[in-house]
Amino acid sequence: MNVLGRLKIAIAATLLLTAAACSTPATSTQTDTSALIKHPAASTTTQEVVSNNAPLSPNQNAKPTDSLGYKLGNGDTLRVTVFGEPDLSGEFQVDGTGMISVPLIGEVEAAGNSVRQVQRAMEDRFRQGYLNNPRISAEVINFRPYYILGEVNRPGEYPYSDGLTVLNAIATAEGYTYRANKQKIFVRASGGMEEREVKLTSTTPVNPGDTLRVGERLF
Repeated sequence: MNVLGRLKIAIAATLLLTAAACSTPATSTQTDTSALIKHPAASTTTQEVVSNNAPLSPNQNAKPTDSLGYKLGNGDTLRVTVFGEPDLSGEFQVDGTGMISVPLIGEVEAAGNSVRQVQRAMEDRFRQGYLNNPRISAEVINFRPYYILGEVNRPGEYPYSDGLTVLNAIATAEGYTYRANKQKIFVRASGGMEEREVKLTSTTPVNPGDTLRVGERLF
């Protein structure tokens, strides 16, 4: 075989080897990291989940009677349930003397006491020859009114509602007069003798029986 023939055979063999190498899939050395990438929806931490579902603080949205410091006063109305004794149950208002009048046991002192104290006092009275094992629940269903005076368009007495703020009370009294000081307010608690000056904010609370006074601004 001459030189030209050998050269043709060598070229053909080279081409065949090259084609075979190109047809074999290349093995990728790059690590697939797609499985390691966290999607935004899956990236919430355990701490975030607990925070988003945490129960409200006991002080949030609490009624005045949820606080152990709340004392009943004239005008509060209690719903009393004597279990198994519907004739002894009912709604009772604290009268001007600070008492509630309960069937069978008569007057029970309420003003200045907590709901729990009144409940226990009634149970003690019922045990004295009336009921063997009285079980009683009590709750305030209507709170005593509050009063707003001074530089508002309709000063006077207004019914209390849960979560009441000073701004709500002023709106109920048809707003400020043109002379009103809108930066502070004077508050006298129910049964108190002195009023205190309070900086006015959107969350300044009103308690049952409070007397609010809106002062005049300085010109």
